[in-house]
Amino acid sequence: MDPDPEAIYLFCFARSALISAVEGNGVDGKSSLFVLTRGDIAAVASSLPREECGGYSSEEKMMDLAWVGLRAYRHEEVIERVMRRSPVLPVRLGTIFGSRQSLWGRMEEHCGTIGHFLDRVADKEEWSVKGLLNRSRAEEEYTGGLLSSQSERLSASPGTRYLQERQIRKKGAHELHCLVRERCEILAGELARIAEEMRERKVLSREAVGGGKEMILNWTFLVPRDAVRDFRTRIALANERFAAQGLVLEFSGPWPPYSFCPSL
Repeated sequence: MDPDPEAIYLFCFARSALISAVEGNGVDGKSSLFVLTRGDIAAVASSLPREECGGYSSEEKMMDLAWVGLRAYRHEEVIERVMRRSPVLPVRLGTIFGSRQSLWGRMEEHCGTIGHFLDRVADKEEWSVKGLLNRSRAEEEYTGGLLSSQSERLSASPGTRYLQERQIRKKGAHELHCLVRERCEILAGELARIAEEMRERKVLSREAVGGGKEMILNWTFLVPRDAVRDFRTRIALANERFAAQGLVLEFSGPWPPYSFCPSL
């Protein structure tokens, strides 16, 4: 018997009582979405031609930003539509099963874990907080203030004065680093008390961030929907406090709760 020409592409799990059908197409832009249910759990998926499957394991394809970007957009768009109607357990781009029976078997194996997660994230949202620092500008402004306040105590000798200023700049850079770190720790505690959970994610490189800034924190929070306004307010107040240190907090969401998903 010839193998089935199509595989199954999985987007997410949701509650079957809230998701009976999903309109639209899969990551290939052609195959229709369908819902496979097991009790109170629904898997949102689509068929995927087998010739398309190889792209997700191909280094060449995964380095092609146009190829990956379009599929990542479609993947995320489906999950976000489902998220408006039900709590979701999102899966990674390129999660593919050989058949419906294979997907059903995975649901059967992990139904308890999936159900528990859907209960945990009901009425909650993932929000991202990134801290971007223009270090050179911040250090220049901070040490400039120190130099100004100590200018009368500096030597009249150019050589000695240069060494004194150099020491002040070094001390100022260290003080600024400690001050920013301390305030970030305080903020993390404030936000964690509002949120259900917090995760620290990988800090991106300066090249990835661009704009002459460096990322010094990358947090994600699982926030109850009725606490999002309070969460936003804390971020706005923190941005006011951090302005003098050259740190800007970027707040974004709501996102599917990838950062809190269990391993299946």
